[in-house]
Amino acid sequence: MVKETKQQTITLIISTIVLGLVVGFSSLLLGELLDVVERLFLHFEENAKIPVPTQATAVNRLVSVTVGGVIVALIWYFLKRYSQPTVSINGALKGKKMPFWSTAIHVMTQIVYVGTGGSVGRELAPREAGALLAQQWQILMIRFGLAKLSTDDQRLLIAAAAGAGFAGIYIAPITGMLFAVEILLKKVDMKTISVSLGMSVIAMLVGSISKGFVPYYLIAQKSFALDMLPFVLVIGVLMGVLGAWFRRGFQWAGKYSAMHSQILWQLPTAALITGLVAMFMPQIMGNGRGLAEFAFVNTDYHLAIFLLIGALLKAAVTIMTIKGGAAGGTLTPSIAIGGALGVLIGFGYVLIVPGASLVQAGVIGAVGFLAASQQAPLMALFMLFEVCHLDYSALLPLGLTVVLASASSKLILK
Repeated sequence: MVKETKQQTITLIISTIVLGLVVGFSSLLLGELLDVVERLFLHFEENAKIPVPTQATAVNRLVSVTVGGVIVALIWYFLKRYSQPTVSINGALKGKKMPFWSTAIHVMTQIVYVGTGGSVGRELAPREAGALLAQQWQILMIRFGLAKLSTDDQRLLIAAAAGAGFAGIYIAPITGMLFAVEILLKKVDMKTISVSLGMSVIAMLVGSISKGFVPYYLIAQKSFALDMLPFVLVIGVLMGVLGAWFRRGFQWAGKYSAMHSQILWQLPTAALITGLVAMFMPQIMGNGRGLAEFAFVNTDYHLAIFLLIGALLKAAVTIMTIKGGAAGGTLTPSIAIGGALGVLIGFGYVLIVPGASLVQAGVIGAVGFLAASQQAPLMALFMLFEVCHLDYSALLPLGLTVVLASASSKLILK
């Protein structure tokens, strides 16, 4: 029995290393696919300084999203009608097999739609790719003569690989680990953390080959002062309530998303509406990076109305996109909405506390909204740290925000 346990431990270590490398490479490839689609449809390459195609003409933005919506609607329609049904990550954790080719096409289709400007997060695709690769690896383990893992360890590899997919594309290993531990497995022990974090770190290293170790969002003021704490007491509660309502919205959209032939008109309609909005407000395109970065960089109070409208429209078109039948994440849209609202409310706070940072108000709003919408306080906290490269001084205000947002969101979600 001891010998068998040692063999399983060795198998788990080998699996962690192999999947970290493979999943990291898949995230790297998905990032490259996104770049290709953006260059093809919008003639730009996304980065933190230029997160949205503002140089593209209004008509170009409209055509890109609309054509993208039609293309992916057709792909998803034929996938659902003629191929094996795709299986979610939660389904895979319950033992269901993810069909390889239909899942691979499904994953790439998500990236294509985000690349054309579709309003949904890109983070679901690398997570599903990671889970798929973990299942395929478990099949190969038998052929290689490696020790058969227990059901719990098989689930651990799938969850860890899903988190590693996120880590590889956003260069955020702690967030990837917490996604596996806090959201998927809801289990914390030495083995769970070691496998999940180890795999995410390896995937991050591979994923960084393409983009390097640079922040996903540019934050000018990373050293947080104590004068933001009174702001936290208000914004934390408010973002918890608003984030909970957004969660209800996208969960409703997912539950009643377009099925069968409905996707052929509902998703293109959502894409057309997104494109029409993008003609005048390109910041709502894609996963929301543009709106968040706009809020973090542009802190002129004359933009208050723009930020309010941007947050409302980003929430609306994201929910509409999911309702139309698109698959995608809601993490980065949550950061965009919360960041815009944080700066908006911050305009009032600086009148009371002159010198307070509007940029930090945006970051605080983003972490509160994210924690509430995802019901994952630790993941939200460390995600903002990793994607913004924040200073350690942010731990107190962001941690308190997450606590307040999580508590107030429960009042709405009960």
